[in-house]
Amino acid sequence: MNVDFGAPKELAGGLQQRRALYQPRLPPSLQGPTVRAEYGDATTTIDPSCANVVAQAFPNTFGLPLVSFVAPAEAAATEERPPIRVGVVFSGRQSPGGHNVVWGLHDALKAYNPQSVLYGFVGGTEGLFANKTLEITDDVLASYKNQGGFDLLGRSIDQIRTTKQVNSAMAACRSLNLDGLVIIGGVTSNSDAAQLAETLIQNNCKTKVVGVPVSLNGDLKNQFVETTVGFDTVCKVNSQLVSNVCLDAISAGKYYYFVRLMGRKASHVAFECALQSHPNMLILGEEVALSKLTLMEIINKICDGVQARAELGKYHGVLVIPEGLIESIPEMYALIQEINILHNNNVPVAEMSSQLSPWAAALFQFLPPFIRRELLLHQESDNSAQLSQIDTEQLLAHLVETEMIKRTKEGRYKGRKFSSVCHFFGYQARGSIPSNFDCDYAYALGRISLHMIAAGLTGYMATVANLKDPVDKWRCAAAPLTAMMSLKRHLRGPGAIPIGRPSIHPSPIDLKGKAYELLREKASSFLLDDFYRTPGGIQFEGPGSDAKPITLTIENQDYMGDIEILKECLSKVRTMVKPGCSREILKAAISSMLSVTDVLTVMSHPLNAELPLYHFK
Repeated sequence: MNVDFGAPKELAGGLQQRRALYQPRLPPSLQGPTVRAEYGDATTTIDPSCANVVAQAFPNTFGLPLVSFVAPAEAAATEERPPIRVGVVFSGRQSPGGHNVVWGLHDALKAYNPQSVLYGFVGGTEGLFANKTLEITDDVLASYKNQGGFDLLGRSIDQIRTTKQVNSAMAACRSLNLDGLVIIGGVTSNSDAAQLAETLIQNNCKTKVVGVPVSLNGDLKNQFVETTVGFDTVCKVNSQLVSNVCLDAISAGKYYYFVRLMGRKASHVAFECALQSHPNMLILGEEVALSKLTLMEIINKICDGVQARAELGKYHGVLVIPEGLIESIPEMYALIQEINILHNNNVPVAEMSSQLSPWAAALFQFLPPFIRRELLLHQESDNSAQLSQIDTEQLLAHLVETEMIKRTKEGRYKGRKFSSVCHFFGYQARGSIPSNFDCDYAYALGRISLHMIAAGLTGYMATVANLKDPVDKWRCAAAPLTAMMSLKRHLRGPGAIPIGRPSIHPSPIDLKGKAYELLREKASSFLLDDFYRTPGGIQFEGPGSDAKPITLTIENQDYMGDIEILKECLSKVRTMVKPGCSREILKAAISSMLSVTDVLTVMSHPLNAELPLYHFK
């Protein structure tokens, strides 16, 4: 029987074809061809102690105002609008919803002026450097609407950093006479976007550079960015896999499943999936780093959990960890840093173990052979360890089994033999068909990107606030990239000196937040009660189709709304305290304002400020 499978990218029916028909929903401010830009106050940095350094590094883009986009007046819709030429590049790792950013950008561009042109750089940043483009049209987009992956344009290295790379990007922008360049990616890509925007201004290049927060890790979070495109989809896919493993574990009753999920510098994916599926144990890199837990202390905690469950007659369970956990363990982090230095010095892999410091060499030899091999793998494009290739879950399972055997011999454990099964759920979710939330969010960000360029903004990121609410309540804005920047710190505590160049850093889990507090409240029940939850697959229709990340809904973050509340309060003070008001009102206002300024001065002083959670060791 002959079967016609169609062209390689032809939608061959089924879910793919049905999803292509889904029309993303838009907030009211984005439903027309234009918007009205409202400019707020000048911004500062997320860390006050870094403000001067960021200002010096970005003299043209530091302190820019926050910009809100609202529906325009009726007269604005009839204004003549010149065509715009825009380029778009996938810079970060593939994440569900990325294609919808391009779709939203294209639709907004054509609505603004049908003669406008959108160029996609083929092959990611390498395509940008080589000026390899594809003109994005309705026909080109037809097969990629609401689809996963980044295969419309592809991606390569995740950086625009070196002088050669920046100059090549600038040459491509000038060659194509671009009015704007949209960079789609995570923390690294948007940090590079900020530097590129600054450089283009310094070189009198007219191209405006804007960033879009797309990252499956969900670690690009700050006061302006509530979550990233792709995070919801990835967590839903992985939560289903984890819940399947939970049901398999309780059915067989004899295996412990060690599951590693994506999340390099932050544990957001593992955290969200734990809230959705309720595994027995969750180890967060942020907890380990804060408590400075050693590898063996982690092993003993896991073994204590296994033993507590055995006392209840339970010899199964599920443990979830992020892939970045291994770098959060103090001694492992130091070992990886030594190996990175050897890589940077071009030391052959075969000779690395002999050139480690004595303590690092001893730790290296203690580790199982498979971990030793994986630790020595060549670095990622950003010079970091290949965490996705380090089987941390197998390392933990191996050491837990060794410790349980030891406890059995010593008579401290009298239960059944410990058995484990290991999984890494990483790449399985990156190309998933995006959820309704990610489709809507990405499409809106794409449209915002066009309005940012039309408004002449550069060095900004497209943002949407109030995401926990229905789409018609979303607030659309543009936030300066420099306002999200800080410097690394190598010490914790007051007075730690910031070093390095300003960048947007991954934001770890807030261990003082409402979502983490909820997890801690449920930890004992999760450990002992097999309180497994089955969220099922992603729902595209029906009651569960608009479900959003639990962490997003619990944290209830609406920074833009809070800014508006502050403006209203200040406006009321100005209204009530005018020349001619009573002396009592004036004194009360002065007293209150002095108290407020004293508190804010203490909170923002560099020597007394609590270190933001995104700082490294």
